[in-house]
Amino acid sequence: MSTTRTRRAALMAATVTAALVLAACGGDDSDSGDASHGSGHGTSSSPSADTAAAHNAQDVSFAQGMIPHHRQALEMAQLAAARASSADVKSLAARIEKAQDPEIKTMSGWLKSWGEEVPEAGASMPGMDHGSQSGMPGMMDDGDMEELGKASGEDFDTMFLTMMVEHHEGAVDMAGTEKAKGRYAAATAMADDIITGQTAEITEMNKLLGKG
Repeated sequence: MSTTRTRRAALMAATVTAALVLAACGGDDSDSGDASHGSGHGTSSSPSADTAAAHNAQDVSFAQGMIPHHRQALEMAQLAAARASSADVKSLAARIEKAQDPEIKTMSGWLKSWGEEVPEAGASMPGMDHGSQSGMPGMMDDGDMEELGKASGEDFDTMFLTMMVEHHEGAVDMAGTEKAKGRYAAATAMADDIITGQTAEITEMNKLLGKG
């Protein structure tokens, strides 16, 4: 009887050990699955945690710089609705507004999730000197915006297109830096979209200016 009990005890011990090993393996698989799941940005059950973990200083700089840059483009586009004489210019302005307003909201959401400051409307970002008077490439100064706001008709069309080409070129420059140095996949994807979309619009505007 003692031999039988010993065998049973050994069998039970082996069974328990096997169960523990299986449980441990299962836990490891689950953890690694969660880690890989989290790295696929936007698919995790906790996107805020993923966002905070997967960005770098360049991503923050990109969002904080591009938000006021986009806001100025929207201000220019809104002027076109009332002051432009060309249907092509008005159509372009509407498309710019439709593309960039949602991007502002998206980038603001990133900054909030990262615990970073969202630029206030009308604020410029210091420390981003790329040769423009406002500190960001392609940005118009107050005098430029005042002059555009006073123009109308064909004069407005020419001024708007000329200024917006420069503005778009600045955005493409900023987006190129993000693509090269950014870490957050959604930000680098947006940068790629900006480069593609605004480069096409630059070509379109140059044609309208007779430079195409």
